Amino acid sequence: MRFPNNKRFAFSILDDTDDSTLHNVKPMYDRLREYGFQTTKTVWPFDCPEGSKLFFAAQSLQDKAYLDFVHELVDHGFELAFHGATMESSCRERTLRGLELLKREFGRYPRVFCNHGHNRENLYWGYKRFQTRVLRGLVRMLRRGPPESYAGEVEGSEYFWGDACKQHIKFVRGFTFRQLNMLKVNPEMPYHLAETRYVNNWFSTADAPDVHAFNRLLSYERIDELEEEGGVCIVSTHLGKGFANEGKVNPQTENILRYLVAKAGWYVPVSDILDYLLRGRTNSTMGTFKRVRLELTFVMDKVQGL
Repeated sequence: MRFPNNKRFAFSILDDTDDSTLHNVKPMYDRLREYGFQTTKTVWPFDCPEGSKLFFAAQSLQDKAYLDFVHELVDHGFELAFHGATMESSCRERTLRGLELLKREFGRYPRVFCNHGHNRENLYWGYKRFQTRVLRGLVRMLRRGPPESYAGEVEGSEYFWGDACKQHIKFVRGFTFRQLNMLKVNPEMPYHLAETRYVNNWFSTADAPDVHAFNRLLSYERIDELEEEGGVCIVSTHLGKGFANEGKVNPQTENILRYLVAKAGWYVPVSDILDYLLRGRTNSTMGTFKRVRLELTFVMDKVQGL
């Protein structure tokens, strides 16, 4: 592809806020700003008064210092994304209040949403990620643990907010892969599915849950390939998971950022890249054959990663 300003490839980071605190992510964002990267950060508008065993350490926008930090990021061109109203399941009322808080604080609704963990307001999540009947049935059969009850798109559920997503959110993260160039595994992204009417557009990302996975994924060889292919890379990660220690960015991560910034990459927020990919399209609805192929590619990627 050709990118703005004669850039040879596109790259961004989608930072899930699960373990994010001012202390553990600010050094990384300072470095991203210094090198000229503009990326996308999810946030939680509210604290979780009912408590959370897994995500209790993360800060929300209810913390004044953290809110000020996020405002500073937005003022410098970083993008804000929605990760739900808080770290655990939210009924419709709390989800809508979370969206309105973001609109009030930052002047607009977020354009990107990412499902989080086992939150019941997740949209088309669990086995419902698959629209192919055979794959959906297989995933339901193989899944261990209690039955899934994600209901963000289920009208009448206390967790329903699909109408608000349809109205305010342009892009929702779908599948993730262990590859850099998303145009190789999902060349149609962003795409719409007729079966998921409350999501305007889905997109795929590379998957790197922590600093070690990030450093493995972004090898110099893979970055060179991304440039040669004229590809698009959006990396889903958690910048609160080991990217900074005692105020210093992980040395290998810093080397990766330096290697990237020396190349002719287009380093902009996620929705800017997705808008660019949509440019000129008259129809982004994915057909059945391509949908099945993408779902199978996702399954095979996960099996190979076991």
